[in-house]
Amino acid sequence: MKKTQKKIKVLVVHGPNLQLLGRREVSVYGKSTLKDINADLTGAAIQLGIEIDFFQSNHEGELVDKIGTAADAYAGILINPAAYTHTSIAIRDALLGCGLPAVEVHLSNIYQREEFRHKSLTAPACRAQIAGFGRDSYRLGLTGLVRIVRQPAKSAGRQRRKI
Repeated sequence: MKKTQKKIKVLVVHGPNLQLLGRREVSVYGKSTLKDINADLTGAAIQLGIEIDFFQSNHEGELVDKIGTAADAYAGILINPAAYTHTSIAIRDALLGCGLPAVEVHLSNIYQREEFRHKSLTAPACRAQIAGFGRDSYRLGLTGLVRIVRQPAKSAGRQRRKI
């Protein structure tokens, strides 16, 4: 009898103000809505053969709580911490503490924007960062995260890199 493999499940975490996508700073973030991005990711998840759940909050503590319990149900986290990227040690610590591989994504290239956006406090807790590809950043990040999750344990030594 063939052993059935459990389907990989990924948590997508959207940070503050992302519910305003499509009408907030369209020149920076584009016209795509959060619903559009989630639909893209749902389609990508089907193609990748994985399950996906979405969580969005404007509240740091809710994001920390969700990340903190993610290891109970998920194999990895795709996260756009939004403004908390540059300010939240709590989200960084939650990402480190949960023990799951994470990929940070941003619609805009944060390094071409205001100087205060050039430092990500959360990226060092993630395996990778994708920025500047608009809504495609999410799909690219999800594809990369799934590859990381599916890699054999030999790559575990490369999991954390000090930046």
